[in-house]
Amino acid sequence: MKIAFIAACTQAAQEAYQVFINRYGKVPLEEADVVVSLGGDGFMLETLHRVLGLDLAVYGMNYGTIGFLMNTANEDHLSERLLRAQPSLLHPLQMTATTTTGEVHESLAFNDVFLFRQTRQTSRIQIKIDGRIRLEELICDGIIVATPAGSTAYNLSAHGPIVPLSANILPLTPISAFRPRRWRGALLPSSAVVQFTMMDTEKRPTAAVADFHEIRDVFEVVVKEDRTQYATVLFDPDHGLSERIIAEQFME
Repeated sequence: MKIAFIAACTQAAQEAYQVFINRYGKVPLEEADVVVSLGGDGFMLETLHRVLGLDLAVYGMNYGTIGFLMNTANEDHLSERLLRAQPSLLHPLQMTATTTTGEVHESLAFNDVFLFRQTRQTSRIQIKIDGRIRLEELICDGIIVATPAGSTAYNLSAHGPIVPLSANILPLTPISAFRPRRWRGALLPSSAVVQFTMMDTEKRPTAAVADFHEIRDVFEVVVKEDRTQYATVLFDPDHGLSERIIAEQFME
């Protein structure tokens, strides 16, 4: 098995990288059968974007903090672990953001797309689902559209629901909603097209983020799932992503 190792810039990940390539060798991504990503969840997201289109499965080892998308760090028996690993298929969200000056930016997100206020002023956002206005005005710090895999990240911190991988549902979760004060968000079918239109943009500028790609001063943001693209993430048996999503809902 030809393994490509990539590592975050942290000391722990870089030290592990040297150990792994000394023990197992290394090949370029273009020649690899599988990719081993050494770092945390943030670096794993970078890795998924990096291998998109290469049809390579990614096996992560946690040399970061939380490690929700990662496996336990262990330098032994790597080939055997890779052979036993179980795949999870992740489809990204596609974000199309138009700025107040008319520039159009497209980005993909395996975790989430979120909007947030750029100043002390709250954002004012109109929400359309599949072309129909569902919320004329949301006054808030921001709003999140999460994938099922990303539902345990920022979405969960904003009190959004955790969604199983097989549910074909996208959580839509407000961040500190001021009006409507009691609105807690919605669960949308994965086929939904979500359109956000910013109001009063000069006074209330808003930014949009797809994973780690940030666009400032947006006027309109359209989010939908892109079923034509995917990434394959490998997990040790009994620790697959579906199991982790279920287990996360019973943690204190």
